[in-house]
Amino acid sequence: MGNAQVTLFLCGDVMLGRGVDQILPSPGDPRLREEYVRDARGYVELAERANGPVPRATGFGWPWGDALGLLERAGVDARIVNLETAITRGGDFAPGKAVHYRMSPGNLPCLTVAHPDVCVLANNHVLDFGPEGLRETLALLADVRLRSAGAGTDAERARRPASVPLPGGSRVLVFARGMRSSGIPYEWAAGEDRPGVAFVPGPSPAAASCVTDRIRQVKRPGDIVVVSLHWGPNWGYEVSGDEVRYARALIDGGADVVHGHSSHHPRPAEIYRGKLILYGCGDFIDDYEGITGYERYRDDLRPAYLVTLDPATGRLTGPGARLAVLQAHRMRLRRAPEEDARWLREVLDAAGRDLGTRVDSGPAGELVLHEG
Repeated sequence: MGNAQVTLFLCGDVMLGRGVDQILPSPGDPRLREEYVRDARGYVELAERANGPVPRATGFGWPWGDALGLLERAGVDARIVNLETAITRGGDFAPGKAVHYRMSPGNLPCLTVAHPDVCVLANNHVLDFGPEGLRETLALLADVRLRSAGAGTDAERARRPASVPLPGGSRVLVFARGMRSSGIPYEWAAGEDRPGVAFVPGPSPAAASCVTDRIRQVKRPGDIVVVSLHWGPNWGYEVSGDEVRYARALIDGGADVVHGHSSHHPRPAEIYRGKLILYGCGDFIDDYEGITGYERYRDDLRPAYLVTLDPATGRLTGPGARLAVLQAHRMRLRRAPEEDARWLREVLDAAGRDLGTRVDSGPAGELVLHEG
């Protein structure tokens, strides 16, 4: 007998490289090739100026903070994150990029401590240290039995879904794609004999059909299909018509959840035919805490999405789609104060109205997405 309900944890970018890597027990080479910051420890100093001292050589769970307890209490069936960093000691800085992220392999326990079931790699930082860095990343994840989706040693492996088994024989299948709009260079696309990401130039009907054709080939009754997309701008709440049409085409073609990410703050969500579309989850873990210039978007607020589905239909059921609002403070996630969670509710409620989505306050300080 299959599950009566399936609950997923979804979040946006988990960026464990650069400054985050420097506060962990095994930091890598801090040298950067950025225009203004030449040492990754500079991002730690910016965070300290904003909110106070950040410990060095801290425990591997420090960046996750209150998220770890939240996940244990939530009892989710699958944890899906966008892992936006190379995990490597080798490779060369990718040319033509302003920002490069890598985490020392010695700090891999900072990822495993959160027990992700799928690490999405179809993003604009996984090849920051070239094909060699990607190969090492893939090998390290495989060594600790972490599933990945969206990048591979060739195109077929990059496009292949990750499969998370559920009780009763059904599965959560995660397809991952990355788009040019998120900053992924064209040349990062995986080829027949070339490592890279599962790349999509843009949100076209043909691109949607390529994914939905594969969904129809592999989806079985009781399976939950998540399509994870790295796409769209870093800032702003507007969702383009092409993005809406693309996401809805994925749902029409068999997807149950569209998991969008790349924006540094949460974008609106939509409930379409009873199924959830997240156009942008916002960052989850990064070293942006002391960076100024976009304060009006409140990118310090980091939502954890808890999504409960009926496996027979893929539609939202029970508690539905909830957001537990966390906040970056001293490079660690903590529960956001009530007034900050209220601010996010009001912003997302207003931004989602054109998509027919309401955001209400729920129990224990959570936010709840509703249709209509």
